[in-house]
Amino acid sequence: MQSHQKHIHFIAVGGSIMHNLALDAQKKGYFVTGSDDEIVEPSRSRLAQAGILPNQLEWNPDILTTETEMVIVGMHTHADNPELAKAQALGLKIYSYPQYIKEHAQTKKRIVIGGSHGKSSVTSMIMHVLKACNYDFDYLVGAKVEGFTETIRLTENAPIIVIEGDEYASAPFDKTPKFLAYQAHIAVITGVAWDHINIYPTYQDYIRAFEKFVENLPKDGTLIYCQNDKEVQEVANLAHQHINAIPYKTHKNEIINGITYLISQENEKFALKIFGEHNLQNISAAKQVCMQINIKEKDFLQAISSFKGAGKRLEKIIENKNFILFKDYAHAPSKVKATTQAVKTQFQDRNLVACLELHTYSSLNQNFLPLYKNTLDSADIALVYFNPKALALKRMPDLDKTKIKDAFDNPKIIVFDDITTLKNYLKNLNFDNANLLMMSSGTFDGLNFEDLLA
Repeated sequence: MQSHQKHIHFIAVGGSIMHNLALDAQKKGYFVTGSDDEIVEPSRSRLAQAGILPNQLEWNPDILTTETEMVIVGMHTHADNPELAKAQALGLKIYSYPQYIKEHAQTKKRIVIGGSHGKSSVTSMIMHVLKACNYDFDYLVGAKVEGFTETIRLTENAPIIVIEGDEYASAPFDKTPKFLAYQAHIAVITGVAWDHINIYPTYQDYIRAFEKFVENLPKDGTLIYCQNDKEVQEVANLAHQHINAIPYKTHKNEIINGITYLISQENEKFALKIFGEHNLQNISAAKQVCMQINIKEKDFLQAISSFKGAGKRLEKIIENKNFILFKDYAHAPSKVKATTQAVKTQFQDRNLVACLELHTYSSLNQNFLPLYKNTLDSADIALVYFNPKALALKRMPDLDKTKIKDAFDNPKIIVFDDITTLKNYLKNLNFDNANLLMMSSGTFDGLNFEDLLA
């Protein structure tokens, strides 16, 4: 480390946002170090290329000294992390990553996209339109977006920042939901469906986080909310009179020959490259946000017509005349159900093989599993996969495959706990006139989807 460089250390650097923050800090001239107990692609390669991939997947308190400028803590860090303890003992500046981002966005108009599903998609849509309309803006998004080399941009001068903000706790020492930490001027709520059972043990606990999101809006702030969602409507009813509350619903549309067209207020039609009711709702949310910053409807619709979707959001990995392999981030029950239905509805004449990986704390929790009841019923072949190692890393008890099958309440469900067995099963299926939908917030243990058709 050069004497003039300030040292920033990232605990749990392998996260999708955390590793991008580390790369951004390095570009700004900081000496950056990081640590984690598991780092997967693409974080691993990107950190290695920048020369800041940890030598060992372990915690190393010795890397912290009184000279360390600050420590940024990822949300998957445990409260008993030895590096966190060392930082606290040394009295170092410790930030959750939402706090760190808020420090960079003090003077900006902050647009925060919240909700149980659709956050990345709405954020990506807004980014796409703002770029097409030549706006200068910062952003934070949890997905790869075409046209953007990074998932985060933090500058001094951009007047706007668009943030994907979820309700998960900011850090082990700060249980504030991340979307509260950003202190939104414009807030979006796309939907509310109980999730993160390890943070919100009851549905009411979960709802309360969204109520605070609304209550914390400033005077003359704006709330944009989905009126198709009953729970969201109830949360929006708590908005004070000084809040500009704007409802939205599924955008007017029609499907012609497998292509979805948006219909404007002047009855003009704009062909889309994406589909599904949730995407049509997400487009309405993004349009309302853009209109708040003076983008006209026609300009928005022209720009959004070229949007191909956020990474891992019904992303087409392989496509030919009679087959599409989709990859999607769906993991919460409501999103799994909506995504499965969307693909089956759009391609009614094709068989649908839907495969879900249980990877999050909630999805691997035996008490939460019943919320997945009937979520895969739209699929012709329904598969569920989990890795027992994921349970061990999250310090959770083992799961019984029979109980998983019972929770989905679907006799067609086949449950796998070995990735090689799942891979071989998929390779032996006939995908002529069929689609394959792979859903996970993880990576299916690094499964190469293209190998499934080799």
